[in-house]
Amino acid sequence: MKDTYFNDDWRFKVANREAIVGCILAAINILWWFGFAYGLGSKPPEEYTYVLGFPAWFFWSCIVGYLVMVVLVFIVVKFVLKEVPLNDDVEDEEEESA
Repeated sequence: MKDTYFNDDWRFKVANREAIVGCILAAINILWWFGFAYGLGSKPPEEYTYVLGFPAWFFWSCIVGYLVMVVLVFIVVKFVLKEVPLNDDVEDEEEESA
């Protein structure tokens, strides 16, 4: 009986979707960092270009990557994730009012 409760509860579906969104954000962060760090940083140090005093690979992978991820997380939290009640009282109240 408990297994059907967990399978029928809508909050688990929401939590699963939000976990997938979090994993996608983490994958984007890793790909961004890896692409710029190893893409621009694979040259000898004498051939590096500099942005604001930082090597370009560091600037684009760590500094700009951080800012991009902050904006992406803000957008996801504001528009994708939704608040879910964590207590069972809400479900009991919904059943009583129906």
